[in-house]
Amino acid sequence: VQLVESGGGSVQVGGSPRLSCAASRVTDARFCMGWFRQAPGKGREGVATIEMYGTTNYADPVRGRFTISQDNALNTLYLQMNSLKPEDTAVYYCAANLGAVCGGTWSLTGNYRYWGQGTQVTVS
Repeated sequence: VQLVESGGGSVQVGGSPRLSCAASRVTDARFCMGWFRQAPGKGREGVATIEMYGTTNYADPVRGRFTISQDNALNTLYLQMNSLKPEDTAVYYCAANLGAVCGGTWSLTGNYRYWGQGTQVTVS
């Protein structure tokens, strides 16, 4: 599985960019896909995840501002980010785990086998 993110860049405070993640060869009926981020000097943290039938999870700092969605026909994952804050500045990574649901441990990086290369989002 290959994951390729796009849509990052420099954004003003309050901006609303959308990140995309193109996924190849995701044919498993059960999967957990999501977005993580890593700010300078900090560990990688879970942002949001989504499963095959649309069940979502969000981290508290982004709940109500970010929306994760998927287009199964295009094998593409999205992250709509609204009302961006400087603390949202980070490298954003797409991640996938096949053959399993997200579950209560969705935010643990060790649960994900496949990762994209990351896309930088800078809010100022």
